[in-house]
Amino acid sequence: MVNEIVNDIPDKLDAIDVHIIEALRKDGRAAFAQIAEQLKVSPGMIRQRYNRLVDLGYLKVVAATNPLMMGKRTMALIGIRTDGRKMLQVAEYLTKFDEVVYVVFVSGGYDIMVEVFCKDHEDLLNFMTEKLAKVDGVRETESFIYLKIAKEIYF
Repeated sequence: MVNEIVNDIPDKLDAIDVHIIEALRKDGRAAFAQIAEQLKVSPGMIRQRYNRLVDLGYLKVVAATNPLMMGKRTMALIGIRTDGRKMLQVAEYLTKFDEVVYVVFVSGGYDIMVEVFCKDHEDLLNFMTEKLAKVDGVRETESFIYLKIAKEIYF
């Protein structure tokens, strides 16, 4: 599997880097010693490689919370059509809302897609009517409430 991934990565990464990334994707708390043992290299080498991967921006260390455990029971994807001249300003404004966790420009029927986490349906309704609908440049929205998450990965 590592060889398949190596073929699709930038020249700055080698098989050891890819193995470190994959090991940490599977378990972000994997010990350097454990990874080193798998690769038959020293833990110090893994530590150096890890630091290099972070410094170069290949790895980003964050704590991923479980929205359900954090009291966010309603999650939705919202498609937004904007006044084309205001699309960038709309997206910038959306990033300021606490409920919004993801903003992306898209092609097709929408200009922007946002992912939101809300406490409940009432909180989502309040977000849609009291915040999103009042953003200058938003013309139309369509919301898709998540019923169940079948797969969630952090690439």
